[in-house]
Amino acid sequence: MTLSEELKWRGFVNQTTYKDIAALDTAPITFYFGVDPSADSMTIGNLASAMMVKHFIAHGHKAILLVGGATGMIGDPDGKKQERDLLTLEQIAHNKQAIAAQYKQVFAHQPFEVVDNYDWFKATNYLTFLRDVGKHVPMRQMLGREFVQSRLSEDGAGISYAEFSYSLIQGYDFLHLHREKGVTLQLCGADQWGNCIAGVELIRRIEGKEAHIWSAPLVVNKTTGVKFGKTEDGAIWLDPAKTTPTQFYQFWINTDDEGAEDYLKVYTELDRSTINGIVARHKENPRARIAQTELAKNVTTLVHGKQATQDAERVTAFLVGDAPIGDATDLVTEIKQEIPSTVSKAEGSIVSVLVTTGLASSNTEARRLISDNAIAINGQKVKRESFVAADFQNGRLLLRRGKAFKDSALVELTK
Repeated sequence: MTLSEELKWRGFVNQTTYKDIAALDTAPITFYFGVDPSADSMTIGNLASAMMVKHFIAHGHKAILLVGGATGMIGDPDGKKQERDLLTLEQIAHNKQAIAAQYKQVFAHQPFEVVDNYDWFKATNYLTFLRDVGKHVPMRQMLGREFVQSRLSEDGAGISYAEFSYSLIQGYDFLHLHREKGVTLQLCGADQWGNCIAGVELIRRIEGKEAHIWSAPLVVNKTTGVKFGKTEDGAIWLDPAKTTPTQFYQFWINTDDEGAEDYLKVYTELDRSTINGIVARHKENPRARIAQTELAKNVTTLVHGKQATQDAERVTAFLVGDAPIGDATDLVTEIKQEIPSTVSKAEGSIVSVLVTTGLASSNTEARRLISDNAIAINGQKVKRESFVAADFQNGRLLLRRGKAFKDSALVELTK
């Protein structure tokens, strides 16, 4: 399968400056893809674009991966209703290191070069930049951006000169990499199209040469119509300190049936026949969640590694009751990251533990939940208000309110 065919099949075709996408199937192209260090981790939104980048590399194109140390000092205003708070230089330095480390994880075993745009901006003279670059950028082009119009409208919050200049700074990245590295293509997410056009125009106006953009479409949850990866708890991060491997694994396990096939194409490197086989088996028995399980295994392994994935699978099995909590000795710490925990005597009060762990808001509610048969110990419903010694398996038990594993608590026997 050629690259253009692969991108079409996987759903990575969106806006592009190429008149014929078959241009991707000829000579090797040097391209770049960048992430600003606005946080110390990428999200699965960034990961979707990164997966597209992986296919470009796999088909023989040369990747320059940019960490935006300079652009991160300003912050991309596109899509923001008001001015961003500036990060400190220490925060930016920390975030750059974190993003670079995630590049190494996601693109492991593939060739790529990491660059930081701060390296070429730190010595740039302001007046020289205005003469050599700013002179070639029409104000109409910058003022025409939708987010600029919105921020400058009567109801808008306004925009600083710094944020207004963001696209010019990013455009210069493309020009610089074109000159220094031979870059002729920028890959990006759909929301970066406007910023990328600035670079294409600079290369055309200053160098008199042609450059291109290829953007990945926004991944949307087909069931809700909401941007994929947005949850009640916030974004799904690649950093295990922000989204634990178990939470990450569970996110994929709980994805919608309607979008499962698309997510397999976007977020895994499984080939067409393998994905078709998974989808066929999934449709035969949707309740088994075969597609989601394969998706969870593949994406969690890519981001967190094989051991973390295996641990996430085991933690999930303990939390949903597929494995006895007494066998979780080596994963107690990981389980405590997912659910509240406390200690109790062998004949301790269930009512008290429900309140202590937040499964009930008061003693009255705890007693009502017990009376309503809504409380289970190790998967077995109970209507009593006290534990018994037999409830504890190797000194621990799993207390649950309702069916969701998040509404559970680990209770350990007081030593």
